[in-house]
Amino acid sequence: MPENRSSKPVSPQPLPGARHSRPVAVVTALDEVLRDALVASLLLDGEGLLALRYEVAEDSSALRRLVVAADGVREDELVDLAHPCVSCAMREDAVPTLARLAGLPEVTGILLAPPLSADPSIVAGTLRPYEDAWHLASAVALATAGTASEDLLGDATLAERGLRWADGDARSVGEALAAQLEYSDLLVLSGDADGAGAELVEHLRAPEQRLLHDPFAVTVQDVLGGRLDHNAGLRRRDARYVEPYGGPTDHGTWTLDLLCGRPFHPGLLLANIEALGGGRLRGRGRFWVPDRPDSICQWDGAGGQVSIGAVWRTDSELPTTRLVVTGQDPEDLPRVRDAFARSLLTPQEWARGLAPWLGAEDPLAPWLGERDARV
Repeated sequence: MPENRSSKPVSPQPLPGARHSRPVAVVTALDEVLRDALVASLLLDGEGLLALRYEVAEDSSALRRLVVAADGVREDELVDLAHPCVSCAMREDAVPTLARLAGLPEVTGILLAPPLSADPSIVAGTLRPYEDAWHLASAVALATAGTASEDLLGDATLAERGLRWADGDARSVGEALAAQLEYSDLLVLSGDADGAGAELVEHLRAPEQRLLHDPFAVTVQDVLGGRLDHNAGLRRRDARYVEPYGGPTDHGTWTLDLLCGRPFHPGLLLANIEALGGGRLRGRGRFWVPDRPDSICQWDGAGGQVSIGAVWRTDSELPTTRLVVTGQDPEDLPRVRDAFARSLLTPQEWARGLAPWLGAEDPLAPWLGERDARV
């Protein structure tokens, strides 16, 4: 056993002044071995801890639910669901199961491990209204440093890796892993802390997110001793508040902060979208177009896949256009920067105002929806 580990199991310490309830940590990953190793390590170190783990049952709408303690599997059941989605699984089965387990006098904390590739913001958002005998203590995202660059920037899909939640889950591996890393308040990287993968994660990590490089150095208190700030996690995922974090560049990782008050030209955006979002990139941000000045649109891209949509209404002021793009291939940086500039209204077009765009044909309607639709 590593020297920095206590030989005596410990219990998570309650927050000062907090009402007594059982702490619950949401543990997500794409690597089953890495996730289960961390969970097993914590079970051995934490007195009275249980793991509540869900697995996708192949060719079925059911999930496999396991309740595991340090001494072995306590429960192993197939759970039929009306809909095989994250929120339904949490609401229909995890909520009553957490209440039942939290009611056991010997239980001091619970490690909730949803199926691989689950989005922790959806898991936590679904569970929060039901906190009572238990509370969400943290969201933990695990990744392997040696494969982080390929996982985040490569073009593999969850289906190709056998990691999709259900039929119709068309997400890329990068999209799923980025969602886990960007929401969670505790990040755990296994492997080379000085390599390109760890450097990439540093560019994507907000300063307030804790980062540990050794899964076996993670303590029960690290995972179960706090209180999850769900709103902070959502803000990190919100394109309206996207910020560049930057980081080391020893392995060539770069981050572009592309900001302009002018909107994208709808036709030019379509013409340049591959140059702007294709390739080994992680890009997030907001934009607007002059034929719908009341809408703020979201840009979310990873591994060559880009998702756009009209998501929010503007306030009294016109929005701004801001994309934060991170990559590691040096030739991508000037391509993205130039494509961004080419996609904007020119200063001359902008000087003519928005009147010429009233009633103009909307080439982005298939992606942004009809202009009169409420967002």
